[in-house]
Amino acid sequence: MNYTTQEVKQFVEEEDVKFIRLAFADVFGKMKNVSIMPTELDRAFSEGIAIDAWSIIGFDCFDRSDLFLHPDPDTLAILPWRPEHGRVIRMYCDITWPDGTPFECDSRTFLKGAIDAAAKKGYTFRFGTEQEFYLFRNDLEGESTDIPYDNAGYMDVGPEDRCANIRREICITLEQMGISPESSHHEEGPGQNEIDFRYCDALKSADDAMTFRGVVGAIANRNGATAVFTPKPFKGKPGNGMHINFSVKKGNEDVDLEPVIAGILENIAEMTLILNPARESYDRIGALKAPGYITWARENRSALIRIPAAFGEYVRGELRSPDTCANPYLAFGMLIYAGLAGFEKGLKAPEPISTNLSTAGENITKNLKKLPMTLEDAVSVTENGSFVKEYLPAEILASYLDLNR
Repeated sequence: MNYTTQEVKQFVEEEDVKFIRLAFADVFGKMKNVSIMPTELDRAFSEGIAIDAWSIIGFDCFDRSDLFLHPDPDTLAILPWRPEHGRVIRMYCDITWPDGTPFECDSRTFLKGAIDAAAKKGYTFRFGTEQEFYLFRNDLEGESTDIPYDNAGYMDVGPEDRCANIRREICITLEQMGISPESSHHEEGPGQNEIDFRYCDALKSADDAMTFRGVVGAIANRNGATAVFTPKPFKGKPGNGMHINFSVKKGNEDVDLEPVIAGILENIAEMTLILNPARESYDRIGALKAPGYITWARENRSALIRIPAAFGEYVRGELRSPDTCANPYLAFGMLIYAGLAGFEKGLKAPEPISTNLSTAGENITKNLKKLPMTLEDAVSVTENGSFVKEYLPAEILASYLDLNR
């Protein structure tokens, strides 16, 4: 939106804004916020708004718990599902200590650091997500049941696809907030849906991914449903993935993705704890359409990274292992560092695998490396490695290791 602080103040006054949500993510990517009145907006921009972080998971590992939220005016968005009179807006925040130094566990600041590291070397990384979620029916008291919203299948249409109106409302709401979905459809599981976004700059893409989850939850609830983003809501049914599309420019020119792919493949096992942080994540990895082998290919959807069929500016890589429990700020940041490692070391990607690995025989798979297949394995690989430790703040890494260990 490219708002300035003065433009935000003018917007609040002219558009009858009564509540301002200052939003941020905890280390695991769960949205948090505090609401302020318009009279506090000047103080929010000049000094920040104090919060007590003691009860926020991952923020409670310090002797001090007073932190300050500093809203980013460029992220202003109206929440369209809130009243038109006495409107509510939202801005994402950076988090600091009282003396103004960045808070070590602020994942948004971590991503900003990765973006700056890439820019110093002349690279711009762009990301887009494909996020899947299930819809479950609510009961008469508004509580979620375990009944899927429908029993439709992949890309079905009505009347089997009863989720279409909810997806439509989600997409329209996102557009009203300045976010343009690229496509949407019913996924393979009962009540499962997917909405895709074209890639854009890394920080906006991560902010948009966070906004998306909040919008889906709000619109689903308004329609008598509950949105579920957990990686494996049903045994024997497809899990919820967050495929991450990526492209890289140097200056104004697109660059060859092979070094980036090589860097990701070399470090993906260590990064799996960040990309798949829940125990349930490992019920999804290696099952059905979720990749388990560390491979890449052109178009082959069973590979960990694939290059979809596309032309010109739409050429991109697609990482298929992350799930919807991942914190997008941390995920994008680690992928940037992995891509930079590929450039700096001159890494070459292995030969692409064109075989369908979900049905391939042992003669093909026996020599392929695999992703960690349990949470314990993922913790061990990260703890014994050096790549994640080199880039991820020790305080964030401690949360992922200690809470999962």
